[in-house]
Amino acid sequence: MASQPGGSGSSDTFKPTVFFGATGLIGVLILFAVLNAGAAGAGFGAVQSYVTHSFGWFLVLTVNILLVAAVWLAVSRTGDVRLGGKGAKPHYGMLTWFSMLFSAGMGIGLLFYGVAEPVMHFSNPPMSAFSNPDAALPRGLAGNAQHAMGLTFLHWGLHAWAIYAIIGLSLAYIAYNRNLTLSIGSFLQEAFPRVPGWLVDVIDVLAITATVCGVAASLGFGSAQINAGLNLLVGLPEGGMVQAILIAVITGLATLSVALGLDKGIRRLSEMNMSLAVLLAAFVFIAGPTVFLLDAFVQNIGYYFQRFIYLSTWTETYTPGDWQSGWTIFYYAWWISWSPFVGIFIARISYGRTIREFVSGVLLVPTLFTFLWMTIFGDSALHIELFGAGGLSAAVNQSMPDALFAFLSHYPLAKIASGMAIVIVATFFVTSADSGALVTAMIASGGQQHAGFVPRVTWAIAIGLLAGALIWSGGTDALQTAAIVTGMPFALVLLAMVAGLLRMVRREIPPLD
Repeated sequence: MASQPGGSGSSDTFKPTVFFGATGLIGVLILFAVLNAGAAGAGFGAVQSYVTHSFGWFLVLTVNILLVAAVWLAVSRTGDVRLGGKGAKPHYGMLTWFSMLFSAGMGIGLLFYGVAEPVMHFSNPPMSAFSNPDAALPRGLAGNAQHAMGLTFLHWGLHAWAIYAIIGLSLAYIAYNRNLTLSIGSFLQEAFPRVPGWLVDVIDVLAITATVCGVAASLGFGSAQINAGLNLLVGLPEGGMVQAILIAVITGLATLSVALGLDKGIRRLSEMNMSLAVLLAAFVFIAGPTVFLLDAFVQNIGYYFQRFIYLSTWTETYTPGDWQSGWTIFYYAWWISWSPFVGIFIARISYGRTIREFVSGVLLVPTLFTFLWMTIFGDSALHIELFGAGGLSAAVNQSMPDALFAFLSHYPLAKIASGMAIVIVATFFVTSADSGALVTAMIASGGQQHAGFVPRVTWAIAIGLLAGALIWSGGTDALQTAAIVTGMPFALVLLAMVAGLLRMVRREIPPLD
């Protein structure tokens, strides 16, 4: 990407305030989690409960504002603005660009939740979010299954990608249309010239912390799932210590790839990973209830849009419970904590696109792919519950990391498919840690696109250490808390970016012919 405009900015490639502020904050979190595991676990639970119950409404409102803003940018005349200026040409063809968006949309989460989430919603539906909100359907009926997929689509659909679209578009705009560094700080100083430098540094520290916690959460889920798969295949015991060791080993491989600068190797690993994921999905689609899945894909999309406004604004107001805090609020905070990472990646590959092309591609392409993935795995699992042998609900409620492997046990070649799933999760782990290290190093250096050796290795190790510490102290609950607590304040930054982006791009609307 060196030939692209943008990213010139300052020659300073090291911001000590940001680097030491972020490493210090993350270091304190790691030490607290490791040295006081019992107290840390209880503390994480208390913090998560307070934040989700007091500010859950704020996250729901924020993601809806981001989605409306993204759609308006695409459908209004601002959509004609081209990233890089009127004569800019995209560096990647449409199919290549779409493929990269696919890869951005794929991750450990899809494998972890592809079976587990629909089955959990099916067996433990929230009381007040049914298709008929005045009359909850009895558990186990087809209505539960339909609504389970609707909730899954809500969590993995347009709202998630609107978050990424806004931050990616904001960074791409200031990099390619204002020739500044690809950083949140550069955007805020350009959009709001009076913002003090210390506040920009604080926001960069927050962005790094959010990214590290978001990626660490994914790696923690991945280690739990790898542990579950190895327990099935070779009898490796499941537990926090084993998962921490798995994190250490795979983070070591990711750090080695960073140290050796194996860009081509990581690229080939990503391509192999994507191919294996598609192959696994194709296997489930063909070996499973194929016609049922085709019917379900169409009906799931219809249900999602029919109930879109209700589900998008539902806040569990009139029924007691904390279902939403463990699902919707967690997801929104998790996506926000990932947004600096994914946003920078999307910005780097989108030079030459119009805003309309950018928003349409980022919102629609990964969303449809994710919906297809969730339908193949989620509805295949629900088909087993509704029309087959059953038993998945009990397995998933006992252990979410075991969900995928319990599901694959109903298919032929189960051990081969499970082994393939373990390889896919492990390679997602390596590429996520490596890419996350690159992005955090970029933020710490003020948006420089070619971060140095030491920063990348430092952040790769930090991500692995944090994931291991959180798993050790509180398991998946601690991972959820880290994502929520860091994602919540960063939502304020995203709202500021929406306001600044709308104000800046309006000045660049092409005149009518």
